[in-house]
Amino acid sequence: MVAPTPADVHIAPLVLETTLPSEFTHEFDRHQFVRQCPLLRRYSNSILPHTWDLMNPYPDDGDEIWPEPMRDLLLRFGLVVGVVCIFNLPDTRRYIVRIEGDRPPILQNELNELNMITMELFEQYNTLLRAEMNSVDVLSVRELEVVRWTAQGKTSVEIGQILALSDHTINAYMMTAMKKLDCVNRTQLVAKAIRLKLIQ
Repeated sequence: MVAPTPADVHIAPLVLETTLPSEFTHEFDRHQFVRQCPLLRRYSNSILPHTWDLMNPYPDDGDEIWPEPMRDLLLRFGLVVGVVCIFNLPDTRRYIVRIEGDRPPILQNELNELNMITMELFEQYNTLLRAEMNSVDVLSVRELEVVRWTAQGKTSVEIGQILALSDHTINAYMMTAMKKLDCVNRTQLVAKAIRLKLIQ
């Protein structure tokens, strides 16, 4: 995921790849946990990998306080133990890779190995992303407008009213944008446009 900033309220637009069910992200965002998450606060300025464990929080660390509803959500989805790896790119973009599940606490040698594997995976991901950005067709100004409004949660009818166009025209722009970015639906289109920094 893209590392959240203090202005971010929802995590869904920041997630680039995940194996978590959409219900998790939906509930996380419904409660606006991105602003309460001790992981995101704790590691906002760090570049070191860190582990966390809901069953054994760090007793000497006052920052590791999990809001009870967030803790319940994590436990419900079996996210008891995890590793957070942080990556800074030269252009100031910052990414977080989280690996989590239900298992015994992570040992130091496992953390070291996971960090090395994650660094390699992230480097491969970044290489693919750069290649993807170079090969992407440029969206027209109107297509970008439609994608931006879609990212704000507007429907085709609402976007049509805003831009003084019919919803059929809006859908045509949407389909063209999806084709250019090789996406199958609006959600993927918005996520990819954010990932490619076409919209914010």
